[in-house]
Amino acid sequence: MMRASLSLSPRRRARAAFTLLEMIIVIALIAILAGVAIMNVDKIFGSNQERIAKIFVTESLRVPLTNYRIDMGSYPSTAEGLQALITAPDGRSGRWRGPYIEGNQVPNDPWGNPYQYRFPGTRNPSGFDLYSFGPDGVDSDQNIGNW
Repeated sequence: MMRASLSLSPRRRARAAFTLLEMIIVIALIAILAGVAIMNVDKIFGSNQERIAKIFVTESLRVPLTNYRIDMGSYPSTAEGLQALITAPDGRSGRWRGPYIEGNQVPNDPWGNPYQYRFPGTRNPSGFDLYSFGPDGVDSDQNIGNW
């Protein structure tokens, strides 16, 4: 009986490897796909900005504002604004137990504009209005709010 050779012949070994041309083609295709993905990253993640703003105004500040209300007896006034969650309002520091949010400033919306706050709210008369002007940065029916 003849034994099968454990090693490949030189001719067969050459066929089993990739050629330099094949490797260059694969690298070029990967580079093209990466370029297309990088160029469209704004389109991929841009639609989530409105969703992020909606979550912030409906969920993220609900607990800090509620904790403030428990400690102080009411929500911050419109004049005090969201800054009252970070620093005690003038003349009301006795009951203030904050800061109620981390950081030394209130975060801006995904478009770099400040969130708008109003208490008592016009859309939520028994509570507060918290909203973003949205991508256009203009107060309109397109605002993203907690209503």
